Amino acid sequence: MTGRIFQIQRFSIHDGPGIRTTVFLKGCPLRCLWCHNPESVRPERHVFFSAKQCIGCGYCFGRCEHDAHQMENGVHVLDRSLCTVCGECIEECYSGALELVGREASVEEVLTEVLKDRCFYETSGGGMTLSGGEPLSQFEFARDLLIAARENGLHTCIETSGFAPFERLSALRKLVDLFYFDCKETDPARHKEYTGVALAPIVDNLRRLDRLGVPTVIRCPIIPGLNDREDHFHGIAALVNSLQHAKEVHILPYHPLGRGKLERLGIPDAAQDWPYPDNATVQNWIEAVTVHSRIPVLRS
Repeated sequence: MTGRIFQIQRFSIHDGPGIRTTVFLKGCPLRCLWCHNPESVRPERHVFFSAKQCIGCGYCFGRCEHDAHQMENGVHVLDRSLCTVCGECIEECYSGALELVGREASVEEVLTEVLKDRCFYETSGGGMTLSGGEPLSQFEFARDLLIAARENGLHTCIETSGFAPFERLSALRKLVDLFYFDCKETDPARHKEYTGVALAPIVDNLRRLDRLGVPTVIRCPIIPGLNDREDHFHGIAALVNSLQHAKEVHILPYHPLGRGKLERLGIPDAAQDWPYPDNATVQNWIEAVTVHSRIPVLRS
């Protein structure tokens, strides 16, 4: 069994309890306006390119058979209409101006990397987390990877938007110790506008998991000017108060990380034009949810 991943991040401390290794899978059915990992949305490979990092060695010009690398007014330009994403030009890009995003990996290969930090998991209560993208978009690979992790005694988490057939969530519930479940917006119309998908099936999946006794952490990205509204904060609290097995609410303040990634993907980032909130603002958000929530509300 193989899957397509774009990063294995060791020593993660925000993707579950303890010290963890987070495996990021490609592919996502949502199109969130603020996406922090835009390279994860489409399942195929991409090329990251930053002209600012190019040192002008000329290696990529000689390796590309399709003339995708060009000079325009003395500036290195990647013509993506000609690029086949073969990766030949990236092999010896010493400056890091070019980077291939996405690769096929087997369950065994990923688990070998994850197990390198077993000693840290044992001392901190950590383990392996699957993230993305949306891990449920590669259900079979995610399932087999979780089975392998469990067979090796690892604590497992999964970060999910919840937008998937419930059968997939149900099938994984005995392989996952803790679900990190996204709550991006509580107003149905705004949820559709901001993410491209309906809210109702996500909430339904969350409630069905809860009725089965599945522990969850509710993760709430807050974007200034979009969902930093009092009614949304009340909606978050109302949702978690209706659940019996939600452990915590995590507030995820917007970070402009996605802007630079969009630029490196050659995608205009006009939609991502929100300010990075200061600590006082984030604390106000936390307090706005806390005052109505029966479970702890934390910054993530």
